[in-house]
Amino acid sequence: MRIRLVPQQTEWQFLKHGRPVFACSLAAMAVSMLALLVLGLNFGIDFRGGTSVRTQSSIPVDVGDYRQAVSSLDLGDVSITEVFDPGFAEDQHVAMVRISVQEGDEAIAVQRIMDVQDALRNIDPAMTFPLVESVGPKVSGELIQKAILAVLAAIAVVLFYIWVRFEWQFSLGAVAALVHDVVLTIGVFSILQIKFDLAIIAALLTIVGYSLNDTVVVFDRVRENLRKYKKPELITVLNRALNDTLSRTVMTSVTTLIALMSLFVFGGDVIRGFVFAMIWGVIVGTYSSIFIATFVLSKLGVKRDWSKPDDKGGTRYTTT
Repeated sequence: MRIRLVPQQTEWQFLKHGRPVFACSLAAMAVSMLALLVLGLNFGIDFRGGTSVRTQSSIPVDVGDYRQAVSSLDLGDVSITEVFDPGFAEDQHVAMVRISVQEGDEAIAVQRIMDVQDALRNIDPAMTFPLVESVGPKVSGELIQKAILAVLAAIAVVLFYIWVRFEWQFSLGAVAALVHDVVLTIGVFSILQIKFDLAIIAALLTIVGYSLNDTVVVFDRVRENLRKYKKPELITVLNRALNDTLSRTVMTSVTTLIALMSLFVFGGDVIRGFVFAMIWGVIVGTYSSIFIATFVLSKLGVKRDWSKPDDKGGTRYTTT
């Protein structure tokens, strides 16, 4: 027996209330931008600067014990992760302790690092520290710039790709959906003050890819229906395409969310921020591919008959 999350045949009018839904999305984006300006982001060590201390011990790493050992030092933002490598020996257990620079400081004092090492030696007196690295505010600022450029470059490449594969109207619809997803994700991180680091940038780029995949599937069906149905209005064709791909869209999103929920619950603190960003991104990405991309396309219009080289093959939307 096949499992269906939506009926096999649906005729839902997704774009019937497209204007108020789009207005709500714009309002949510405005709130996100306002939160970003007022509250800012809770940058992690990658973007604020700090020190990474690599530990090596013969005793298995217990992140809770490590965190408890340094909790009395008042270090502020501390990230502790276990490092895995197939090349490690059986008695070689490695962890990475990242300490953020306190506000107003340029770097972490050497004495602070020694205090951390002494505290961790209470767990294993034979513990060694093969690597200590510091990231200054200047390097962190460069990372922020490169992260912004990475996201903008991804969106620009998407703009070009959709333009080549479809038409410029489809391209602008897809980019509008991507910008919507990125802005809302950043807004949620600003409002909730969840730590924002390089892992979240990776999540944003993954969200861009996921949302684009959903949008391209819908647009492919739109292009097919534009050739197949000549007389119905554009909004009717768009609604038909959304209904045709709805089962696939919902099934993909739900199965992805099940895997992400498992990671969020059982994955631990190390990847929880990344997984939260992915969960939120899948939800808003599915929403935007249905309501944002197609609504923008309905307003821009698109040529109906692509087999004809001139505008006479289109409808009233051709020259919009």
